Amino acid sequence: MVSFDRKASPADQVRASDDRLLDGTIEEASQWLAAQQRDDGHWAFELEADATIPAEFIFLNHFLGDINDAVEQKLAVYLRDIQEKHGGWPLYHAGDFNISASVKAYFALKLVGDDPQAPHMVRARKAILDHGGAAKSNVFTRIALALFEQVPWRAVPVIRPEAMLLPKWSPFHINKVSYWSRTVMIPLFVVAALKPKAKNPRHVDIRELFIVPPEQETHYMVNPTGHWIGEMFLLLDRIMQKAEPLLPSYFEARGIKKALEFVHERLNGDDGLGGIFPAIANSVMAFDAMGYAKDHPDYVIARKAIDKLLVYDDANNRAYCQPCLSPVWDTGLAIHALLESGIGDGDPVFDKAAEWLVSRQILEVKGDWAANKGHVRPGGWAFQYWNDHYPDVDDTAVVVMALHRANPEKYKNAIDRATEWVIGMQSENGGWGAFDADNTHNLLQHIPFADHGALLDPPTADVSARCLGMLAQLEYSKDHKVVVRALRYLKNEQEVNGSWFGRWGNNYVYGTWSVLCALNAIGEDMEQPYVRKAVDWLKGRQQPDGGWGEDCASYWQHRRDEVKSSTPSQTSWAVLGLMAAGEVHSVSVKGGIEYLLREPHEGGKWEEEYFNAVGFPRIFYLRYHGYRSFFPLWTLSRYRDLNSRNARLPRYGL
Repeated sequence: MVSFDRKASPADQVRASDDRLLDGTIEEASQWLAAQQRDDGHWAFELEADATIPAEFIFLNHFLGDINDAVEQKLAVYLRDIQEKHGGWPLYHAGDFNISASVKAYFALKLVGDDPQAPHMVRARKAILDHGGAAKSNVFTRIALALFEQVPWRAVPVIRPEAMLLPKWSPFHINKVSYWSRTVMIPLFVVAALKPKAKNPRHVDIRELFIVPPEQETHYMVNPTGHWIGEMFLLLDRIMQKAEPLLPSYFEARGIKKALEFVHERLNGDDGLGGIFPAIANSVMAFDAMGYAKDHPDYVIARKAIDKLLVYDDANNRAYCQPCLSPVWDTGLAIHALLESGIGDGDPVFDKAAEWLVSRQILEVKGDWAANKGHVRPGGWAFQYWNDHYPDVDDTAVVVMALHRANPEKYKNAIDRATEWVIGMQSENGGWGAFDADNTHNLLQHIPFADHGALLDPPTADVSARCLGMLAQLEYSKDHKVVVRALRYLKNEQEVNGSWFGRWGNNYVYGTWSVLCALNAIGEDMEQPYVRKAVDWLKGRQQPDGGWGEDCASYWQHRRDEVKSSTPSQTSWAVLGLMAAGEVHSVSVKGGIEYLLREPHEGGKWEEEYFNAVGFPRIFYLRYHGYRSFFPLWTLSRYRDLNSRNARLPRYGL
């Protein structure tokens, strides 16, 4: 019960009640978050994607002939649960019909035994046919269908292991694509060359999903960009389709050998190749195609990495497969949220977390990033438990800022080494990509394989802002050459409406929050017109309920203003961004805080069904289950601190 001082004015009584609610919410949420810490000091929350990942888990089992009905039936429950009213499957919660996700989900359900005449299957089939049928699926889906003999191999672009032998100066080289594309493609080179047939023990087919019989279909291939260069690549692909049987086996064998060596070197224990499901699954299929015994060490460890990604929901008798694991990212963000709430150096919760992170710093392995930055010493952190060949600057910046805020002297060595690596990874244009520097070979976006539009890892505003914020927190000056280039890059990247694009979180709210925090940290005058334009944009996006929400569809330019619902995560980002711009006492910030205090939450877990992040814009979306806990706590705590001190925001990078 809230007690009031009877001598206080009604306004003072209201403020006291608000303060108690704020304090109580922060205390409850911080205690809950601290209780989620694992025994060794880290946090790891679920990371959910769309229907494609659990469907592909089922595909893998049936490709190998290793059916696991107990697990697959749980995956089937999940797939049925996330089918949308339009009959198919979307790329994110409450999203539009997506042909590729729907074909995969339908096929997976049929593989596990769902009756094609069951109502949910009839609805799905109608939706797929109404959208042009399975032939309209994307490249990755058609590759899966080719392996199951549902489409001819001419339905997919030519993918050859000889690509491993190309010189660096060639138009295509494996180091010119992103880390995720590289790890997915290289084992796929082996699979595509050998063209193995799925075991498919139940002999399931999906011919009913094709308008034209798949062997007669002539319009599988599409120009991914609509540009004349794309047409040229399509012509080249048609020539290669004819020439493929004539290619010398010697070079194919050499390419396969080099591809397998690449995979073996990066098997990455039970975290798997690249730490991501598609790459790991492709490595398992490559091993099977090569005739590896199922007790072969490489096969065993890769299979274990796949199974490690499963999440079981026993209460609902269902399960799903995560695209990857996010412990370093989750731990870094959890530390920031708890630091805001008052925890600090000397607290066992923080000390265990910091030591766990320091033990995960990559100091020895020069990963694939060294292809462009070979002179730079390693010193970053990966996203997953282990992924030494693929640290990323976003995780690294977040971890450095957390360690620095808590005890800059104690963790000086780790901070200095990581800072050296981040600075070394700056691209020529002043920005930072996530995993590579200067990964901007835009010609490759036109190849038929690139219909997902995410073959590259160019610099982006959100990642660059994180790096700038880190440097600012470490007291790099505004006239430092690295900072000057970063500021110039961010100013050039600002959208016409004042916002910044968010590559790894939904979307312009995420990007704008990231940049505003970095600008405040580096000491930028937050009254400058370009900053106020961003503030006005954020204020203009506030919803009637006081919160902020931005739909995943905003990655399509003609839908960039679309909102379905306010969410705790996006509201938190907006409020953090506004506070960084000096708007602590504004009506907009107050409305956002009231929204967070009012929204349902259990302990430190706010309700949030909508997806809040992105793997590949317009193609692959993510729901970080931890975001609804980290960011509301972080925001409420910072708001309380700034109001109690009535001071400017300290120059934290986030």
